[in-house]
Amino acid sequence: MAGFLDRAKESATRALNEGRHKVDEVQEKRAGQDLLRKLGAAYYAQQQGHGSPQAVQDALNAVEEFARTHGDTHLRP
Repeated sequence: MAGFLDRAKESATRALNEGRHKVDEVQEKRAGQDLLRKLGAAYYAQQQGHGSPQAVQDALNAVEEFARTHGDTHLRP
């Protein structure tokens, strides 16, 4: 009986860890997509005469920092 409970506990722990990993991936993808939206908005504002080159550069720097930290897989569509 103890062997069964040990296996069940291991299985539950493994499933919990996989779930946490998936949640982390989704959150990173959302963060990356949010940074890309901000970059696009800054660029659009600059092109329309409402934004500044510095805002575009700041947004680009944030995207590049994210890519260095998390890789660029979360920045792809």
